[in-house]
Amino acid sequence: MFPAPSLLFALIINHPQDGLQLRMDQDLADGKPIVIHVTVALCDNVNQGIIPVPSHLGHGQDPKSNLYWGALYGVRTHLSRTAGWQRLQVAQPGGPILERCLFFQTLARGDKAVPVTIVADAWDGAHIKDAITRYLEHCAGAVPESIEVASKHLSLEAGGASHVLAYIGHNGLMEFDVSSQPSKDNLARGAIALACMSRLYFEELIPASHTLLLTNGLMAPEAYTLDAAIRACVQGAESEQIVLAAATAYHKYQKCGMTAAKNLFVKPK
Repeated sequence: MFPAPSLLFALIINHPQDGLQLRMDQDLADGKPIVIHVTVALCDNVNQGIIPVPSHLGHGQDPKSNLYWGALYGVRTHLSRTAGWQRLQVAQPGGPILERCLFFQTLARGDKAVPVTIVADAWDGAHIKDAITRYLEHCAGAVPESIEVASKHLSLEAGGASHVLAYIGHNGLMEFDVSSQPSKDNLARGAIALACMSRLYFEELIPASHTLLLTNGLMAPEAYTLDAAIRACVQGAESEQIVLAAATAYHKYQKCGMTAAKNLFVKPK
């Protein structure tokens, strides 16, 4: 039996982590999968204010070898090859989204295995401002999207209707401003921003009740951190445990030391 709507609303406002977990439980009970929508701004030596990387990694219009997408620890490669996610067929949206990938896996949640789907979009690096704007719109509950997955007999409520939204890429807010987005609904959702110093630049633009994982300093926004945070969230972890999971994964691949890794990531206020 689920809480009455008034109680659920109070939990979302006062205990956002609990609100998200309750929403996931309720949707799972209704036969809906947990949905994570990931916005990736492709690394771009020409159009972003970054320290240049090798040209094949920093070609913002070529997803297949891009640092944040097709490279070893990019979203498309790492999730499907190392992290155990099954890649599914999905229609391509076109425009500045150069490639969309759909990943499916059943993950542990309590004593059950539950369906989790990641919708990941590779945005043209020259359109980083549009990518960040779309991510913030999703965090506010705007631009919902319905995606049919025939092979799994699933209907996904993605975009602003997703349970968790994530951004991966350069912190373009160091170079340009975007408008904050007013919340479109009272649904609980989680937000992850894997970019350098995302707390300083993103926190005030994301509804405070929605933030799951932000960063305090310079970092490599690669997919192993995303995977760890998603798994912890789906398992029902508290905020501190999500931070620890992200830090553990980051240290494993970056060999930076656990103290530095834990200091890099910040939980919600």
